[in-house]
Amino acid sequence: MRILVVEDDALVADAMLRGLIQSGFAVDRVASAELAEAAMQQETFDLLLVDLGLPGMDGFELVRRVRRANSAVPVLIVTARDGLADRVNALDIGGDDYLVKPFAVPELAARCRALIRRSKAAGNPQLSAGGLHMDLPRREARIDGQPLELTPREWAVLECLALHVGQVVHKERLQQAVSSWSDDITTNAVEVYVSRLRGKLGDTVSIRTVRGLGYRLDES
Repeated sequence: MRILVVEDDALVADAMLRGLIQSGFAVDRVASAELAEAAMQQETFDLLLVDLGLPGMDGFELVRRVRRANSAVPVLIVTARDGLADRVNALDIGGDDYLVKPFAVPELAARCRALIRRSKAAGNPQLSAGGLHMDLPRREARIDGQPLELTPREWAVLECLALHVGQVVHKERLQQAVSSWSDDITTNAVEVYVSRLRGKLGDTVSIRTVRGLGYRLDES
């Protein structure tokens, strides 16, 4: 899953990026709301992490513009402002959650996972399809009860497919789910990860190729 961090404080942003990447997310960062708008016009993100005190356009206005554009991407406000009025305003204009700095990275990662699950209509942290069972918070997968060993990018591809089980997921969407701007991941690399997953999943679930579009996870 891919996250865009909108944070102008480089030290805070670096700490967030390190923690989220270690938690298995693909993460990009911009230092202003204007750059965030430009990034969202070019890329697809599963979650926005927005600081309120940004230079130029502030975080409040960024969230307003995101919602005016009818974007349903979840927004987690991450800010040092802990006043009730700021919390209420941020949620009323379209923020989905509010986290006050300083915070523990495990809590940040947990909130990110929860918001992404809700946005994909999968509120349950446990995903099942055929003999496949995935525990999203623990990042554990099993096939017919047996542990499934996955690399971080294999996990990201399988998670994206499992969140859309029975639906076609475009190759470009899978590419974005596993890579950030600093990575050099192509759709050919996605094909490699899918091939590896097929070998590990066996016959209990299948990843079907939809020619010209992408892949679909089906229960066998």
